Amino acid sequence: MSLDQTIDQAKDLFAALGSVSHRKMFGGAGIYAEGVMFALVLADEIMIKATGSLAEDLEAQGSTPFVYEAKDTASKMSYWRLPETAFDDPEEALNLAQRALLCAHEAKA
Repeated sequence: MSLDQTIDQAKDLFAALGSVSHRKMFGGAGIYAEGVMFALVLADEIMIKATGSLAEDLEAQGSTPFVYEAKDTASKMSYWRLPETAFDDPEEALNLAQRALLCAHEAKA
């Protein structure tokens, strides 16, 4: 799947949030709602902002965080891969997106 197709998929999955937009950056794209970036698209992966209990829940589901590697250093980011089950369950996708949006707002504050 191309980056543009994955962006469209993310926007479709999260459309119930209301106005969802994207901005291409760093070879991927940030997905925005309510003025904050709550999801990240890289190649064919969709990741959501997750801290605290959301990160714990995603880890329990087998999800993994995005790890950025540069100059022999790896940095774990606060974006976690969207679980496969969310791609087939609009309710789950919306619930996770709402929680990710809350994490994004908290991080901005």
